[in-house]
Amino acid sequence: MKSLLRWTLAAWLVVALPVQADVPTVAAASDLQFALTEAAQRFEADTGHQVRLNFGSSGNFRRQISQGAPFELYLSADEAYVLALHEEGLTEDEGVVYAIGRLAWLQRTGRDGMPGEDDPLAEVRDALEAQGRGEGRPRIALANPEHAPYGVAARQALEQAELWDATAALRILGENVSQAAQFALSDDARGGLVAWSLAVAPQLAERSEYVLIPEAWHDPLVQRMALVKGAGDTARAFYAWLQEDEARTILSRYGFRLPEEVADRLDAESEAR
Repeated sequence: MKSLLRWTLAAWLVVALPVQADVPTVAAASDLQFALTEAAQRFEADTGHQVRLNFGSSGNFRRQISQGAPFELYLSADEAYVLALHEEGLTEDEGVVYAIGRLAWLQRTGRDGMPGEDDPLAEVRDALEAQGRGEGRPRIALANPEHAPYGVAARQALEQAELWDATAALRILGENVSQAAQFALSDDARGGLVAWSLAVAPQLAERSEYVLIPEAWHDPLVQRMALVKGAGDTARAFYAWLQEDEARTILSRYGFRLPEEVADRLDAESEAR
């Protein structure tokens, strides 16, 4: 009798409990923290479908996907990681370039010496001078270049200005660019080199200032996305939606440039030469 009761209860639960919806997990670069969150909310409003966003460093996600992590869509801040996964047969195709990122110097509002466009790393030099005078070690934040594309760009910018070696003792590394932005706005930091998309987000803009780093100072931040092999219908729908005008408008508002904008600019520069 007890066995029959247990079987009946189990059968009732199978019928009564709703089938779990297809909610795919998306691996997304940290520079998308605010832009993609807004995009996912709009996608849900438009379609009724949800996605689960997981933000982190692109390099770490590339490694996790190669090790079998259950992501269905991967948005990287460096297209090389997506292309490498495609070579390994782990994505459905090479995917598409969805945006071009920009690097910016970010610091808390109210700090003296906000640098100008003509010398965006002036505060880094001032921090080095302060250290030389024995005034402590005012920290400079950036993402870890070992696995974060914006960390690579930050290192290249500092190398271009001949400041990389000199700042070794001042650098504080974030696991990803979002954490680097948090460090940049902390009490003991002069500022940091982070994604422009984070600097313009209302959550940071209300308490910070920024200046763009010249694009010529680092390799282009070409950002690519692709579906991971075995992706479900909702992941496919979100991937397609991210290529439509509504999503592209959101990305543009957060400082991302669209691929065709870069192509048009390069064509114009080529014609001018």
